[in-house]
Amino acid sequence: MPVKTYVTKPVTIEACQWEGGNFNEIEEFTGDNNIVWIEGGDLKIATLEGVMTASVQDYVIKGLRGEFYSCKPDVFEKKYEEVGNV
Repeated sequence: MPVKTYVTKPVTIEACQWEGGNFNEIEEFTGDNNIVWIEGGDLKIATLEGVMTASVQDYVIKGLRGEFYSCKPDVFEKKYEEVGNV
């Protein structure tokens, strides 16, 4: 089978940046118990692939299936650009 080239389809996502003190905002965004406060100010997120840790300044992203996961700021800024508030 030959190697093929693919491009990512345009997808609009919702995200909220973890700033270390906006736990209520993150909790409201996720709407359930996926986020737990842990030692050191990090968040623990239950994802489809297992548990992820979001450090301060990481983004919490709502995926295509309604799941939540974290993303480092440098990766987020390369992949996404803001289109407005929801």
